[in-house]
Amino acid sequence: MTIAELPAIATRRAPRTLSRRASFWTAAAVAGLSLWTSAAPTTTYPLYARTWHLTPTATTAIFAVYPIVLVVFLLVFGQLSDYIGRRATMLYGVGALLAGVLLFALAPSVGWVYAGRALMGAGVGLALTPATAAAVEFSARGKVARASSITTAATAAGLALATIVGGGLIEYAPAPQHLDFWVLLGVIAAVVPFVWMMPRHTKDESQGPWRPRQIRVAKGIRLLYAASALAVTTSYAFGSVFLALGAQLGRDLIGSTNIFVIGLVLAILSAVGGLTAIATRSVPPGRQVQIGTGTVLAALALLEVSAAAHSLPLFIVTSLLGGVSYGLLFSGGLGLIATHAPAHHRGGTVAAVYLVAYVGQGAVALTLGLIATASGLSTALLLGVLAIGVLALLTFAVARLLAVRGGGSVVEEVR
Repeated sequence: MTIAELPAIATRRAPRTLSRRASFWTAAAVAGLSLWTSAAPTTTYPLYARTWHLTPTATTAIFAVYPIVLVVFLLVFGQLSDYIGRRATMLYGVGALLAGVLLFALAPSVGWVYAGRALMGAGVGLALTPATAAAVEFSARGKVARASSITTAATAAGLALATIVGGGLIEYAPAPQHLDFWVLLGVIAAVVPFVWMMPRHTKDESQGPWRPRQIRVAKGIRLLYAASALAVTTSYAFGSVFLALGAQLGRDLIGSTNIFVIGLVLAILSAVGGLTAIATRSVPPGRQVQIGTGTVLAALALLEVSAAAHSLPLFIVTSLLGGVSYGLLFSGGLGLIATHAPAHHRGGTVAAVYLVAYVGQGAVALTLGLIATASGLSTALLLGVLAIGVLALLTFAVARLLAVRGGGSVVEEVR
């Protein structure tokens, strides 16, 4: 080897930077893994309750720890990726996800589960916002709005994998309380190198150094923000019924004891949500939101009827219609804001949407658990249906106001 050969060798050994397309799919994968991690314990809750003699309040508190911690991280670090870059913030987030899943994989007691759930909340709080923003920024030129559909599909796939993989391993594999978390740990670890190879951040010196600061929404997009936040919150609130109480609904109201079957039924909502986001990607986001509010009201009514009738077929139909609702509301809500927020504030603005959504999701999940403990699961479900129905009506009203004020011309999909 000669001195003249050194530059070529150094070039060959230099860390590889992902292409724009690969970076887009890596960001989508991080978004999907964030939701897989968030929902991973869903099918394990009945097992925890049986093994550690937990009340419905305790099991839903395990779920609620996650959005509470996540909200704190969004408040403090919501704008972090606008300053240090999407890649760096996602690496911090994925690291916290790894730590949280590891605690679940090893958990000998409920205390470990609470700690792991808190780390999951921190990880998603750090990873999901920059992943959503990066998907917009690395999307193909001229197809920016497509990013919200792909992000919705990725998160829906993550939710579906959580219940299918978790349910299958719990029902048919050894170590039912731990094995599905070891599998998830391996998947997250496999994605880390791709996040590491994403393009590095080019600092905008005019922004100054990062410091914790209040999340702000630009005045010109505040009505868009309100419609976006309400739509995503409604989709998350509806989803929280399935994530926090779905396994118990399947066991206590529908009559199934097979965790894998329950996982498959719960995955219908997520899978249909992802397919809906892809199928309706050419529909303007504002219209998606308005249609989504109508379908979610129908899904809520069917959910109550299926529970009262103890009917698995009706519950499956509810999951199908709920999936359509989730896909329309989440994709439409995200599309309203993600593609129109100023680039240098995109991370903070998207974080503000997720902030409201997770506050709503955590409140719904914890309240349902408290009511289920005090008055029974049927009462909790009925009150949850009524509350989410009111939220859906409010979402529709704001989306219509946006359209009346000319928002429709603003939020048409960019093709």
